[in-house]
Amino acid sequence: MYIKMNDIYKSFGANRVLTGVDFELKDGEVHALMGENGAGKSTLMNILIGLHKRDQGTIIIDGKETYFDNPREAEKFGIAFIHQELNIWRDMSVLDNLFIGKELSTGIGLLDMKEMSKKASEQFKKLSVTIPLHQEAGLCSVGEKQMIEIAKALMTNAKVIVMDEPTAALTEREIQKLFEVIASLKKDGVSIVYISHRMEEIFTICDRITVMRDGKTVDTKPISETNFDDVVRKMVGRELTDRFPSHEAKPGDIVLEVKQASKKGQFTDVNFKVRAGEIVGFSGLMGSGRTEIMRTLFGLDSLDQGEIWVKGKKTVIHNPNDAMKAGIGFVTEDRKDEGLVLDFSVKDNMVLTNLYSFAPKGLINNKKEQEFVELLIKRLHIKTQSSSTIVRNLSGGNQQKVVIAKWIGIGLSVLILDEPTRGVDVGAKREIYQLMNELAERGVAIIMVSSELPEVLGMSDRIYVVHEGKISGELSKEEATQEQIMTLATGGQ
Repeated sequence: MYIKMNDIYKSFGANRVLTGVDFELKDGEVHALMGENGAGKSTLMNILIGLHKRDQGTIIIDGKETYFDNPREAEKFGIAFIHQELNIWRDMSVLDNLFIGKELSTGIGLLDMKEMSKKASEQFKKLSVTIPLHQEAGLCSVGEKQMIEIAKALMTNAKVIVMDEPTAALTEREIQKLFEVIASLKKDGVSIVYISHRMEEIFTICDRITVMRDGKTVDTKPISETNFDDVVRKMVGRELTDRFPSHEAKPGDIVLEVKQASKKGQFTDVNFKVRAGEIVGFSGLMGSGRTEIMRTLFGLDSLDQGEIWVKGKKTVIHNPNDAMKAGIGFVTEDRKDEGLVLDFSVKDNMVLTNLYSFAPKGLINNKKEQEFVELLIKRLHIKTQSSSTIVRNLSGGNQQKVVIAKWIGIGLSVLILDEPTRGVDVGAKREIYQLMNELAERGVAIIMVSSELPEVLGMSDRIYVVHEGKISGELSKEEATQEQIMTLATGGQ
């Protein structure tokens, strides 16, 4: 399927998102679509599938002007979209999610559960997915939900698949399996629009690249004719210095110590320490127990046994309020369901964890609150029309910045960051890294859980690796390599 989008314009109210974008997709190619958060990449693809209506411009598919009224029409035509924000019905089963709106029926009109289970199992096998089909989808991890979305799109027999940050929540092993599937689809003539902020992936699997900036097309060329620095420069409009800003660790006293912590079915006999001013990375495969350990530390889940010590004091944490009183903050990996109140404004989300500091006598000091929010918006370069903008209207990367912002400035001792740069562009990633360094320099103990090995290696002072619910090893910054981490993550010595 050949697609040509010419001179596409789109505004949402006074906010001009696209201003004359051109994009071309050839048969059987993997085409990278790159740009900073808010550049308009997802909006352009949403116009293609009929989720948004263009204000101006033309869309030519196989030589004919073609427009869709909704995504279902596009899907029937052969264009599927795997969205960055996962569209999972939490209370339904995995199987129901895979076939929602596309259920198979028997000859007498009943749901053909046997055939649906067969097709789903076949697709899961291709992706090496082992999630039980009849499990409630809400019980799945973010990575598992991502694989459900990928499987759902692949089962449509599409000729074009748009993948918006498909690997953001996946482990290295799952990413490699997805790449194998993409290579197979390409051989069958399927075209892929690949939106990702992970540069390594772009140069591994893509044939051509289109870079967007501020709602415009900056450049399109074969991937073999460009490089990392060239793409970054076109994305951000300037030279970007070191990918991982330098950080000279000056560890202080032990701020957090976990002793013999266990939770049945999730992790066993976990022991680790984090010092003031230290960035400690946690690595491991999806399902290894990394996130479950952090959720328990923050009181979202309960410990079966073990102890948590904060600043030398044994601390009992039953819920997030207990954790916050102890000086522990948590940036969850699932910003959509757990990190944000999507229908609240940017300001209201930012002050959620710090509301009482703006109301010492019971009344909110609106001026002080607004100054605090404006400072954070400026400091984190959050692209928003104003602090009163509803947060669901921001791009994914800017939503992530809001999640992080709500924990800044409230006197934390420990900040847990679970996949802090998921879905965030290369420029914004560096801003988050710089912020982590600044917090560490102020004595905050930082725990970073990440599936991106370059990020773990580039930002961590020490690294703990988790395998099947146990810490399989501890590595210093100097001795850590991708090979050593993956060996420990897969059960090796």
